[in-house]
Amino acid sequence: MSSPLRKIPLAMLALVAVFALGACGDSHTRVTTGTYAGESGKNAPYLNVGPLIYEVQLSRELNPANIEDAAYLKGLTPAEARLEPGQEWFAVFIQVWNHKSVPLPAATDLTISDTQNNIYTPIVPGAENEFAYRGGQVPAKGELPLPESVAAAGATGGVLLLYKIQVVSLDNRPLELKIVAPNDPSQTASAELDV
Repeated sequence: MSSPLRKIPLAMLALVAVFALGACGDSHTRVTTGTYAGESGKNAPYLNVGPLIYEVQLSRELNPANIEDAAYLKGLTPAEARLEPGQEWFAVFIQVWNHKSVPLPAATDLTISDTQNNIYTPIVPGAENEFAYRGGQVPAKGELPLPESVAAAGATGGVLLLYKIQVVSLDNRPLELKIVAPNDPSQTASAELDV
């Protein structure tokens, strides 16, 4: 009785092997740019910034009158909470991973810019805001938000970067998030945001 494999031509086996090996790809490729497509179901790629990996979970405008959005604005001083005419709140929710065996510092330089080079820096609410991104150390083999935190259990699963932006910047899209490594400013990554 002959083996079923002997009936498959050698050329076909070679072709299958080529496709199988080709599918492996290079898992060590560093990604430093990407596009977040939001509701379409496509996410930004995992962005390598220094030794850490960042991913945008969601970006959107915030409405202070909305109950969910009001929780994201908790912990602001009266001066920080005040919007000038032509300003609005914009939120970016991210996750950060550390695959190394030692704690590592997370980025503190995370800016948004529009096509007219208006640049916005995040406002960090007080400690009572449990969603806020604060940088700090990402635990060894760990992530931000911490798995048992309010932010991790929240609707986005990410920590909040909170920005006051000019409404006109929404006309100057795409908005771009830029992340700079804390120990090496030459290492950056950016993601185009969905609004």
